[in-house]
Amino acid sequence: MKTSLFSFILCLSSFSFAQPVHPSDEIRKIQIAILFDTSGSMDGLIEQAKSTIWKIVNVASQMQHQGKVPQLEIALYDYGNDAITTPNWIRKRTDLIADLDSISGQLFSLKTNGGTEYCAAVIESAIQDLRWSSNPEDLRLIYIAGNEPFNQGPIDYKKILKIAAGKDIIVNTIYCGPYEQGIKEFWYDGAIQTQGSYFNIQSNDEIQHIDTPYDKEIIRLNDSLNKTYVGYGREGQVRASKQATEDFNAISKGTAVMSERAVAKSTFNYKNANWDLVDGIEQGNVSLDSLRKEDLPAELKGKSKEEQQKYIEQKKSERTNYQNQIGELSRKREAFIAEERKKINESNGKKDLGSAIIESLVTTAQKTGFNVE
Repeated sequence: MKTSLFSFILCLSSFSFAQPVHPSDEIRKIQIAILFDTSGSMDGLIEQAKSTIWKIVNVASQMQHQGKVPQLEIALYDYGNDAITTPNWIRKRTDLIADLDSISGQLFSLKTNGGTEYCAAVIESAIQDLRWSSNPEDLRLIYIAGNEPFNQGPIDYKKILKIAAGKDIIVNTIYCGPYEQGIKEFWYDGAIQTQGSYFNIQSNDEIQHIDTPYDKEIIRLNDSLNKTYVGYGREGQVRASKQATEDFNAISKGTAVMSERAVAKSTFNYKNANWDLVDGIEQGNVSLDSLRKEDLPAELKGKSKEEQQKYIEQKKSERTNYQNQIGELSRKREAFIAEERKKINESNGKKDLGSAIIESLVTTAQKTGFNVE
């Protein structure tokens, strides 16, 4: 009896400490946490982020791992702002989520204020509090941007970055100021602790976008794309309105930014299964049979199940058509931009927030088995 009990306990113990199994056909993840210094001097940094977030999304959506597009998840923090009342002036805006409209909304709500910036403290919070993947084939990245000494504050940044390295989280640093000054203030040293990248940017520089002959048509198709969303439940109408708000936020930064958002909405990574019936049914979040009558959208009330199904299938077909058209125009748009950049000789190596993130994202992804188109 004792032998049997001991064997049973030993079996349970071995099971408890087994490593998680990840099926080979599981969709890989790219997880990106962006930590913004929102102290008083960082208005330009926030403006750069608003102008480049959709370009970052599109680059990630062009990647593949074993023939499949990875799931993009983004988290946002802000730090170094006296309006933040939590310890060390750190605020988690979102966890690692795939809800891109919510990411955009949080980004556009960022405001600067005077404060004290503790880089190690906000990195520690991101490492400990976010839902990081345990799959070794997934990509886990932190980008921290700011302009105060990296070693400032009560926490030893080297100890925190050692923990990050142990979790295969790569920390990349973006210093808002002169390159050599960033090295003196330990931003370069912070990056190399996890084999990350160090960049410097001029955060007050305005990003120069290239408008193309394809932007107006892409934006027109985006308007048609929005009409294929079928909101359900209490969130349906609210989230459809939020979608429109984030379109407005993008267009406020220029035609090129709105065009990039429309392209992002045509990709695998723009999904809204928690409020849209087309995505919800496709992803198994909801079914017409399980949906309560009061949660039905107005356009489906009073219709038979067959009529409802036909309506959803029609909207799905329309959406696929619009997304394909946007995708085709996007390829022409990128080719046009590439040619224009050659003409104006954009080769001075000057970085902004978006180009710094994209450069290191592409380089790191390629090193870890992702294919980049």
